[in-house]
Parts: sequence; C-alpha cells; structure tokens
Amino acid sequence: MSAIVVRPSGPLEGTIAVSGAKNSVLKLLAATVLAPGRYHLRNVPDIADVAWMSELLTAMGMRTNRPAPGELVVDAPEDLLPEAPYELVEKMRASIVVLGPLVARFGRARVSLPGGDDFGSRPIDMHLSALSALGATIELAHGFIEARATVLRGARIGLDFPSVGATENAMMAAVLAKGTTVIDNAAREPEIVDLATFLNRMGAQVRGAGSSRLEIDGVDALSPVEHTLIPDRIEAATYLAAVGIAGGELTIAGARPDHMDMLVHKLGQMGMRISPCNEGLWAMASRRLTSVDISTLPYPGLATDYKPLLVAMSTVADSVAIVTENIFSGRFRYVDELVRMGADVRTDGHHVVVRGKEWLSGAPVRAHDIRAGAALAVAGLRAQGETVVADAHHIDRGYERFVEKLRGVGADIERKDDR
Repeated sequence: MSAIVVRPSGPLEGTIAVSGAKNSVLKLLAATVLAPGRYHLRNVPDIADVAWMSELLTAMGMRTNRPAPGELVVDAPEDLLPEAPYELVEKMRASIVVLGPLVARFGRARVSLPGGDDFGSRPIDMHLSALSALGATIELAHGFIEARATVLRGARIGLDFPSVGATENAMMAAVLAKGTTVIDNAAREPEIVDLATFLNRMGAQVRGAGSSRLEIDGVDALSPVEHTLIPDRIEAATYLAAVGIAGGELTIAGARPDHMDMLVHKLGQMGMRISPCNEGLWAMASRRLTSVDISTLPYPGLATDYKPLLVAMSTVADSVAIVTENIFSGRFRYVDELVRMGADVRTDGHHVVVRGKEWLSGAPVRAHDIRAGAALAVAGLRAQGETVVADAHHIDRGYERFVEKLRGVGADIERKDDR
C-alpha cells in the first residue's frame, strides 16, 4: 500500500513548520453542527482525519471546501440528518464527539460506535453518562448509539477520569442546555481551551477552560464564526524527537512551548537544549542523550501521544529508562517493531524497560497507529541500513507533508506507494 523509507541521517539543520492541531480541528468541525451558517477555519492541516471528518459532515448534509491551503470553510444548513454512519465513524474514534452537538441541536442522534487507532480498550461510558446527566436517553443497539432528549438541562457532571473526549462531548451538549452545567475533573489540554474559545466566539458561555472545573451557562442559540487553530503540539514533539535521535539544531516554527512544558523539561533532562524563540521553539542535540524514566499522565503531565516518540529516543540513549503508561492499556504494539530494529525493549504490564544502544539496525516494520508510525520513522534516523515503515497511511492521518518536512531539514527519508 504505502511505505516510508528512512536511512541514517544527521545532523538535522534548519526550520520545520508545525501545522494546526489535529486533536483540535476534529472537535471544532464537530462543533459546527451546533448552529447553521458558514464557518471559516484557518491553520487547518491537510491530513486524512480532516478529510474523513469532512466526509462525515457531508453525509449529515453539510458542505465543506478548501478555498486556499490551510483554510476550510463549512456551510451548515438549517436541517441535518443527525446520523453518523458506521463506514465513516469506524475510521476515526474522534468522530464520537458529534454525539453531543447533535443531541443539543436536534434532540436526537444516531452515531455508530467508534473505531480508530488500535491500542487498547477506550470505553465511551463517560461520554454517555455525561449526556445522560444532562437529560438524554441513551440506547445501544445494532452497533449504534441512539440518543434522544426533549430538552437538555444543566447538571453537575463529575468525570471519573479527565477524559478529553468526554469533556468535549459534555461541553458541546451543555452550551445549548437550559441552565448551568458544572464539569468536575475536566480535561485541561490546550485543545480543550481551543474548543472553548471557539464556542465562546459562537456565543456560548464557557468558563474555566484549562482548569479541572468547567462552568457552562446554556444559551438559546449560537452563531457561526471564523477561527484560527492552535499549532499541533504532538507534531512539534515528533520533530523534537527527530533532532534528539539524529542530532543537530532545529527551529520548530509555530510551536507553542507553553503547551509542552513537561515534555520540554523531560527532554532537557535527557540532554537536549530547548528554548522559546521568535519563530516558536529552538532545539539542539549536540551529543548522545541520556535515558530518564517517563510516566504518561493527563495534561499538564506527559501526553500518552508523546510516549512512542520518547521510547524511540530512549532506544538510542545512554543508560536504562523505565516508561510507564497510565492512560491507555495495550499501547505497546510498536515495541515489537522497535525490537525488529535491534532495540533492547521489554514490556512488563503497563511498564516498558528500555536499554539504550548507540545504533539501531534498519529493518522492515509496520505502523499500527499514527504516533507509533511517526516514532518508527524517526527511530530510523539512527538505524544502520534502511528502515521501511509499512502502512504509512496511518501517519497520513495526523501529519501533513511528514516526509517533505523532515527531508527539508536533512533527513534521508522518502515515500513509496504501490499503486
């Protein structure tokens, strides 16, 4: 199908630009369901997930087009088909967030149970409990979630875990509910703040975004707006990992250091030099890095999406690292692929023990999800011989011009497609 071929490279040098945040734009597109009219989004990445989400909106009766690179216009009519079909939802787990907006605006929704990346069970119980608390009746039948509500009313919602998706679904439903909603133990990610900003520009009243407590006063109606997305912090982390593995000096244009405090601190402990600059973020790795222990946690802790990249960096760092996954079970399938490249990595429950080597060995490997695929590709920058990352379409889901951007700063990387 598609593959990315990587050969040992370094040092990397130059400027590499970060696109808009994948994990933000998908939720903003879901929010366009909340009010009819024309929306104009800027800094939108040209990635597969955006194309799929646009197809989902089109299937419900909306129209999308790209008038210029980085821009996306959405036209939402008065009437929509409040149903998200299986063939689109199964491609991408994030599409579950159309559930809250559809129920809020139309009083009903029929959404297929979500698919997406294959790295462990990620139940949607908290999404459904939050909507139930607001007054929706939920039924699961024939692989679909069917939700109905004559009227949604503000409620107090306490999340068992600061789930990003559940916070977003609850927030988008609550903005049109009657009365005030309080969401305790809410997710705090920058993408949550971006969504809240978007909703408030539409006329919503959301307070506390970026904290663990959200207060939302429901309004009668919302209006379409223009909005510029925040940059993708996971993409920025990928290029930090690339320079950490290959060595060199990069300017990562558009990156937001304030969105990546814990990651920057951890990479500093490993021996990288990183600082804010006018363009975004400057990073240098002048020597082999040193391993440090890593634990994933909800934001502002280390994101689980960073972990494959940090494990890849640890495989060629000096000493031993213990990496602990506290968010998702089963997100270690890429470890076997790193082992194929000669990495000394051992899994033990939700821990990974990594003993760094000076070099890996190029090998044929397979991308099982977006970030794992990117991690394998950057690991190939310090692998003797040739690394071929199959199923590169996973990387296309989250990265715009991945190969071109890395090649532009000196990486020996190319794309091969079988057509």
